[in-house]
Amino acid sequence: MNDAAAPSGPSPSPTLGDAMRFAFGTLTVLPVRLRRWDRPAARGGMLCAPAAGLVIGLAAAALGTGLLLLGGGPLLAAVATAAVPAVLTRGLHLDGLADTADGLGSGKPAEDALRIMKQSDIGPFGVITLLFTLLAQVAALAQLYGRGWADGATAAVVAAVTARCALTLAARPGVPPARPEGLGAAVAGTVPLPAAATAAAVVVALSAALGSTHSGGYGALHAALAALLALAVGEAALRRCRHRFGGITGDVFGAVAETTGLAAVVVLALG
Repeated sequence: MNDAAAPSGPSPSPTLGDAMRFAFGTLTVLPVRLRRWDRPAARGGMLCAPAAGLVIGLAAAALGTGLLLLGGGPLLAAVATAAVPAVLTRGLHLDGLADTADGLGSGKPAEDALRIMKQSDIGPFGVITLLFTLLAQVAALAQLYGRGWADGATAAVVAAVTARCALTLAARPGVPPARPEGLGAAVAGTVPLPAAATAAAVVVALSAALGSTHSGGYGALHAALAALLALAVGEAALRRCRHRFGGITGDVFGAVAETTGLAAVVVLALG
């Protein structure tokens, strides 16, 4: 994900509109104009991150389901579903995943690894990670669409919402920025832990509700478990990056989101 200057200075409490603009303006390419770039707005924006994920997930589910119902087949539906989040984020999360993989794989000290992550090119670790991540996403989604459009659509929404919820959790206190500037510095420590936990609980409940619509109690349990395990995988990725780089960056946010989303669709494809 691209970095920008960190907000600073005291500011009045943001409105819901400010929070939504921050979430959609930083996490999507939708034409949303940012009116505030300060820590209160960042706090609201990161709490609203799952809402941005919901819009992305619904768009991905709509395209995948439409192609499937038109006879396109599970594989084409899966490719389209995986492509929509990349388009609506201008590939920033995928770019962050690749840059983070290059930094982690470099084996260099944190300062040098962060410098590698800021370079515009993608190294071998990044290419390999992107390749297998996208292949795994498409394979899992194709299996789910093979069961029926509802399974694939549910996975698209659950993965997108859970991936952005992982960013909400990553913005809690105790997770420092790796650089004094950029998106990581803008949002680091802005979301109180109780609020982050509440957001996670809402996302798990939403996932359960989506799963129950077509598979009853088993679907609810399966989808809730997928969200919980995906958030745990995202937390593990975050901890690894904190240990390796000393904190979070915009690239780390992208890596956490992609890792979490992949974990969600894989768990939903199992069982």
